[in-house]
Amino acid sequence: MPQNKIIPINYTSRDYITIREDLMELAERFYPDNFQDWSEGSFGSMMIDAVAYVGDQLSFYLDYNVNESFLDTAYGLGNIIRHGRALGYKDPGRASTYGELAFYIEVPASPSGLGPDSRYIPVLKKGSRFSSTSGQNFLLTANVDFANPANPVVVSKVTDSTGAPTHYAYKAYGTAVSGRLGTTTVTVGSFQKFRRVLLPIPDVAEIISVTDSSGEQYFEVENLAQDIVYREIANKNFQNDNVPSILKPLIVNRKFVLVRENMATFLQFGSGDAAEIDIVAEPQQVALDIFGKNYVSSTSFDPTRLSKNRSYGLVPTNTKLTVTYRVTNSANSNAAVGSITRVSDASMRFANLSTLAPSTITSVRNSLECSNESPIMGDITYASTTEIKQRIYDTFPTQNRAVTQADYENIAYRMAPQFGSIKRCSVQKDTASLKRNLNMYVISEDVYGKLIKTNSTIKNNLKTWLNNYRMINDTVDIQDAYVINLGLDFSISVLSAGNKEMAMAQALATLRSYLTRGYYIGEQFSISQIYSLLKSVPSVLDVKALRIFAKTGAQYSNIAFSVNQNTSPDGSYIICPKNAIFEIKYPQVDIKGKAR
Repeated sequence: MPQNKIIPINYTSRDYITIREDLMELAERFYPDNFQDWSEGSFGSMMIDAVAYVGDQLSFYLDYNVNESFLDTAYGLGNIIRHGRALGYKDPGRASTYGELAFYIEVPASPSGLGPDSRYIPVLKKGSRFSSTSGQNFLLTANVDFANPANPVVVSKVTDSTGAPTHYAYKAYGTAVSGRLGTTTVTVGSFQKFRRVLLPIPDVAEIISVTDSSGEQYFEVENLAQDIVYREIANKNFQNDNVPSILKPLIVNRKFVLVRENMATFLQFGSGDAAEIDIVAEPQQVALDIFGKNYVSSTSFDPTRLSKNRSYGLVPTNTKLTVTYRVTNSANSNAAVGSITRVSDASMRFANLSTLAPSTITSVRNSLECSNESPIMGDITYASTTEIKQRIYDTFPTQNRAVTQADYENIAYRMAPQFGSIKRCSVQKDTASLKRNLNMYVISEDVYGKLIKTNSTIKNNLKTWLNNYRMINDTVDIQDAYVINLGLDFSISVLSAGNKEMAMAQALATLRSYLTRGYYIGEQFSISQIYSLLKSVPSVLDVKALRIFAKTGAQYSNIAFSVNQNTSPDGSYIICPKNAIFEIKYPQVDIKGKAR
């Protein structure tokens, strides 16, 4: 009697249907006498369905775990951030927006009638809060001194009878950042190494201060191995050297790292070995600390690590932490011109307050007005997983220094969010310069998510940020990228059995979804991709015509751009200048089509 042929197990069957088919074949071949009823309602069919279902689930989770174990194939945001943290990338969280506010205040005239009464000229203190007509909050980042001689002053009120001035109006400028300040208290229990404290607040942009019940302050550092921070101290010699503050280095053993995971914010502390005494390391000792060897191997002195403490900072134990923080606006932190007009909470300082009339002080306080003469803007959208991966790839080789053009772009994107944010940047070598001059082109978003020029405040912050990383012989010019607005007009033919209105709606939705993702500075516009997207619509038979053109006018950019002259010879893409960026500004209007 011939033996049954042994059928090898097919390990490529990993989904429910293929696993079930293999199980049915094996059962029918090897157990023909035990199971003869294979109808859908039989017990044997139920058991095969259950095993196939379990196999499908196990295969899915196996694939998922393997994919999430590598940065290239991971698609979960939390896992991508964890891979990036191991490679030196720090999630900046929700970005803040910066801009300039104009302040107006009314001061009474002096008793002698000669000019304003200088006693009532206040200093608007940082932390004062203002809001826009849409309810967005903004904070003053530095004191505004109305007595500065550079501030313009005009007569605002006069007496009806003599025309003598009774009040003067002052105008001053200050920098504002999106968000508001808040305070929360977190209770921590017994000692725990590398304690991680969760803050019960979303959208935390920065930590202002952390103190425990004993009044001890904890300092934020880049990494727990860092022992030195720089504290801002008021300069007593300010009147002579015109420098308001002095930076003083401070060795700290109470420190933490700000960690963000899945939109949650944590304070990460060290191991808390309080018995270990901080020993300040000297360069001579570091160089000679070779433990009896007759050679030295890459011994260096890190200026941010001035102690030999291996506890990585003390852990708060059996205390309450008072955390002062700044949170950004939940959805949109950009503000249009003239939209910030409300004074929510203003704090002022007057010299010799005890000698002044309370009613006059109240009048001066109530006269404060504000407005933004330029838009407050930045990057209002959180980076996609693809963008975060690219930034991680660029972070690892950068190693906290800027040498290549990609290094400068990565560092620009990594600028701390409390200093503002840019939507796109591109660094190009200046071919007209005889030195190592680089041109950094940047662009931001307005309140509606449309591309707009980056304001001077963010540019100044970016300049200061780059100075910490750039090569000493590099010069970087921060310039505005030109925006080229495009429009599309297409014609499609629909299958005879298809619905023209439905096919057109699907085609428009497909194009608008793809084109609203945005472009990078200097990225080409793929014409062939537009054809491919239109042909992928189920009811579309063919694309009859496609016209791409530049849009100019009152609501668009005024950049003269010829699509025909910048189209590739094979007609597959449109070339974008290195200092420009393509944008479909109004997809609902700029993308039109016809169905035949």
